[in-house]
Amino acid sequence: MIELLAPAGDLEKLKIALMYGADAVFIGGQDFSLRARASNFTLDDIKEATQFAHERSKKVYVTTNIIPHNEDMEGLLTYLKALEDAKVDAIISASPFIIDTALKHTSLEVHLSTQQSAMNAETVNFWHRRGIKRVVLARELDKYQIQRLIPKTKADIEVFIHGGMCMSYSGRCSLSNNMTDRDANRGGCAHSCRWNYQLVQENQVVSEHTFSMSSKDLEALEQIPFLIDSGVKSLKIEGRMKSLHYIATVVSTYRKLIDDYEKFKRIDDFNPYMIELQKAENRLASHGYLEGLPGVEQQLYQMRSEKPTQLFIGLIQSYDPLKNEAIIEQRNYFECGDEIEVFHPNGKTDYFTLTKMTDLENNDVPVARHPKQVLKIDIPFAVEPYAMLRKK
Repeated sequence: MIELLAPAGDLEKLKIALMYGADAVFIGGQDFSLRARASNFTLDDIKEATQFAHERSKKVYVTTNIIPHNEDMEGLLTYLKALEDAKVDAIISASPFIIDTALKHTSLEVHLSTQQSAMNAETVNFWHRRGIKRVVLARELDKYQIQRLIPKTKADIEVFIHGGMCMSYSGRCSLSNNMTDRDANRGGCAHSCRWNYQLVQENQVVSEHTFSMSSKDLEALEQIPFLIDSGVKSLKIEGRMKSLHYIATVVSTYRKLIDDYEKFKRIDDFNPYMIELQKAENRLASHGYLEGLPGVEQQLYQMRSEKPTQLFIGLIQSYDPLKNEAIIEQRNYFECGDEIEVFHPNGKTDYFTLTKMTDLENNDVPVARHPKQVLKIDIPFAVEPYAMLRKK
């Protein structure tokens, strides 16, 4: 059974990811993680997250994947011991020192981060001999290279299938360091590749247009059957800083695709899955390197593609079946009379027309226009906490 691995930037996102179909999540603690601006987990959070996951027979991996300087090393062993005590299922690391410290002084399972750019069987086997259980391959491999590599290796193989793509080699970028003094490899990436640039020579602008150095996001729906058949052990979604709706939609879509393929051994039409993903996407996407060396069509040289959707309008908090009434937290503008889709954690959808909405003091609210406002609405069928509301 292949693993679907999802990102989680905080406890709420972790619960959403697992409830909507992930087999495992990867999270960052407040130390040694590459997403310094994410709402990273305290040690108490990590313990709660691990308990929540294990109660559902699911797993939690913690990123310790910075490329550390000397001043970053203080407290490493203490932190690793705390992760061991929290019973996390593995850590994800790139630094040989962090890896060796974990393997020598703890019982933690260690996965090799994509930051190490493992691209061939010899490299994978080298790290396996050092004690690495799983290797997250570099993103610069195509699907046929992955297929040929797996039979020659002993470690489990993990592959990225969805999310942001770094324009630099396996994420080893120095643009952010030089332009903003924020070290991308110590958790501070400013996404400098997405800025607009001009070509200048001798203080004269010589390019007609501005340009960026950004790539389209990765979307590997059509490559999933091939990767499953090739023996990949884990399919990884990127995006610890993404929203609840993004995580729920992306995880649920890949969950359904994987389950459908394992059940029917074929996928005749990828369009339904693509349509579902588009409800959460805000950047253009491509297959990355999986179909070979990317061309110009995989890049975003002369445009920015962020187009946030406003389909996600509310999160269910509770439901009273006697009153057919749900308490929700509002997320985007909607009003009475709207056709609404309920997106359930099991991946199913239902629809209804919104006829009544009040605040908690039972005052009529014809229009929901205040973010995070808690409201009561009539829904003619049962819903559960963490189900999501979308405009149809």
